[in-house]
Amino acid sequence: MCSILGYCGKTDYQKMSFDEFKEALSKTKTRGPDVSRIIKTESGYLGFNRLSIMGLTTNGMQPFVFKNDRTVTYDITSESPCYGEPDDYDYALICNGEIYGFRKFRNELEAKGYRFISDSDCEIIPALYREYGTDMFAMLDAEYAMLLYDKKNDSYIAARDPIGIRPLYYGVLSDGSFIFASEPKNIVGVVDNIKPFPPGHYYKDGKLVCYKDLSKVDSFHDDDLDTIYKNIHDLLIKGVDKRLDSDSPVGFLLSGGLDSSLVCGIATTLMDKPLETWAIGMDVDAIDLKYAREVADYIGSNHHEIIITKQDVLDALDPVIHALGTYDITTIRASIGMYLLCKAIHEQSDNRVILTGEISDEIFGYKYTDFAPSPEEFQKESEKRIHEIHMYDVLRADRCISVNSLEARVPFGDHDFVSYCMSIDPDKKMNHYGKGKYLLRKAFEEDKLIPDSILWREKAAFSDAVGHSLKDDIVELAESTYTDDAFKIKSAKYTHATPFTKESLLYREIFEKHYPGQSDMIVDFWMPNKNWEGCDVNDPSARVLSNYGASGE
Repeated sequence: MCSILGYCGKTDYQKMSFDEFKEALSKTKTRGPDVSRIIKTESGYLGFNRLSIMGLTTNGMQPFVFKNDRTVTYDITSESPCYGEPDDYDYALICNGEIYGFRKFRNELEAKGYRFISDSDCEIIPALYREYGTDMFAMLDAEYAMLLYDKKNDSYIAARDPIGIRPLYYGVLSDGSFIFASEPKNIVGVVDNIKPFPPGHYYKDGKLVCYKDLSKVDSFHDDDLDTIYKNIHDLLIKGVDKRLDSDSPVGFLLSGGLDSSLVCGIATTLMDKPLETWAIGMDVDAIDLKYAREVADYIGSNHHEIIITKQDVLDALDPVIHALGTYDITTIRASIGMYLLCKAIHEQSDNRVILTGEISDEIFGYKYTDFAPSPEEFQKESEKRIHEIHMYDVLRADRCISVNSLEARVPFGDHDFVSYCMSIDPDKKMNHYGKGKYLLRKAFEEDKLIPDSILWREKAAFSDAVGHSLKDDIVELAESTYTDDAFKIKSAKYTHATPFTKESLLYREIFEKHYPGQSDMIVDFWMPNKNWEGCDVNDPSARVLSNYGASGE
């Protein structure tokens, strides 16, 4: 991961000083601990904190400055080694992203006379913009958040990938100028209202334009089941393969559940050395560790287990909520284990790129979607979850990984994979088979990439599988923190996403300490669809559902 920050001011009036901008950029130093750089534009600043993943030389450092048909270098002042003020250029770019298949674009651009100075994938973006304008965004197979400065017009173009895997937030200052940032912590206190930049959109000339919405399906394809299995299989393998492209060491989160195990099983066939796999569990009742170990033994990975205690969990609450910028119950629960695991990876290894198993549930279903009353309702729920995932599971993966100076890659978020799977007839994705995610499981049945016992294992929520005591310990803390009367009084202060349990109040008060008045950044609590029979529950954990069954064993 890297972090970007752009102050888009007005030429005749600087609302934000250089020192203020530099301080704001420093708040996400963990996203890009290698080196920082700021340049002055005609009307503002562009800042970048770098985590070197592709094109590891200094020439790969951003902001990239582009003139005519080539990237150009510029001087950095000796008084401020992180600061530059380029003179003659057309575009300047800051981008936190991975552009998959960028070499094909680069070769095509070089054939047209463009010249580049590094092996960075993001360096091609100004040239692409010069060639294609905003049509470029729909062409990219990428995870990114970017800000491009057009010097000739003294204007800024911002954009974010269609899933929202890379974070981007924005706000408006009192003089009407905009500021864009990788995380809300960059701009809390700078603007009154922080907003998540919508995935699949670009901003230009004061307007937000949707260029791609992967959550919406115009029509369903009529592929038979055998064709569906093959396409799911082949597209996911391609999604994993392209995400192994890195100039830095790659590691894998392995919970022992279906999704992360499939990612690891596929990667084992594509890499020429054993995988580095990582699992975490509580010291008293870990569920996932034994399953992760079973997968690791099967694929022959170099496996690492991190054991955590009740005190580790409680001590992590404040830093995790500060990192996440959310009060959502299930996101915070699931982030505790992920945050502590990634902290261990950062401290104990040289892994810098981490592959994860997020986004499968939103496509193929959760435990609660077994209760979907119709295919239409199943599809509607899936579209809602994909549309909002940048506020929940994707946010969790990004922050837990990036705050520990690592980069997340999400194969199930591959654009081609998501587009195809969202267009499968939802009746075929519903649980008519006595097993959730049947299509995904069946697609990999013949390969034997992972043990059959894992391929057909019941779904367990990550926070539960780290250990049931993780959630129970937090609930115990919350119960001891608030009396019943105090809970009612304190909860009533919050009219948006009002806390409804003592645990949710505990999270909200920590959130408000770090992000006062910014609860609108998250639309609401992630919960099962209460309108469905069997889903009217007051806890997001699948443990409270009647069909949880063997998931927690």
